Amino acid sequence: MDAMEQYEKDGYAIFRDVLDAELIREASAHVEWLQKKHPDIRPEKLDWFLVLNDPFWVRLVADERLLDIAERFIGPNIALFASHYFAKPPHDGLPVLWHQDGSYWPLDPCEVVTLWLAVDDSTPENGCLRVIPGTHTLAFQEHVKDTSVENVLSSGIAGVDERSTVDVILKAGDVSVHHPNLIHGSDANTSDKRRCGLTIRYIPTSTRITKPIGAPFLLRGQAVPGVNDYRERPVYVEGEHFPFRH
Repeated sequence: MDAMEQYEKDGYAIFRDVLDAELIREASAHVEWLQKKHPDIRPEKLDWFLVLNDPFWVRLVADERLLDIAERFIGPNIALFASHYFAKPPHDGLPVLWHQDGSYWPLDPCEVVTLWLAVDDSTPENGCLRVIPGTHTLAFQEHVKDTSVENVLSSGIAGVDERSTVDVILKAGDVSVHHPNLIHGSDANTSDKRRCGLTIRYIPTSTRITKPIGAPFLLRGQAVPGVNDYRERPVYVEGEHFPFRH
């Protein structure tokens, strides 16, 4: 079964060895730089608002290899909606309760694809992504506030049947792709190794962002007049931004 067939059937797919080791090392150093710059933010919550003035982050999500994957799912006119590092520290990384991404997003229509870039090796021991195949065919389920355990979203779907759960095991540089309706989550990191992944939410330029959140950058192709206003890409300033190649 190829990636597109798996996505249609199960709601997710895996692409191996997408990004080179040098760029992944830069991404890993970027996370460490962000944590030092924003010590008040949990490392699992390095979210979209940080993208707006971060030249490296925009360079990373605009990498042609990632856009080539996104284009297979949403076509050639591609914008960024949001991006988020989930960096679970050793022994202290928070879980993410079962949820469907699209239920949280102000998108009309909810035509969007998520690429999950492994910055570290991602395993069951350090809290890898877990999915329930086939649930992308479901409508959005009720998400309820849940703080019974500390978790990233403080909410989730109750009563999920976990019997068909699949662990999405990735090497650094691999990418998984998942549908906005797919039920997924991840366990806490109780291992000795960090587990960091970068989520990238790509939309076709025909999808409207209906509330002023997210990081709307036009990354490939053409905008649709009157649909979204896109930001200018941030320009690197030495001493202000994370230093990177090029």
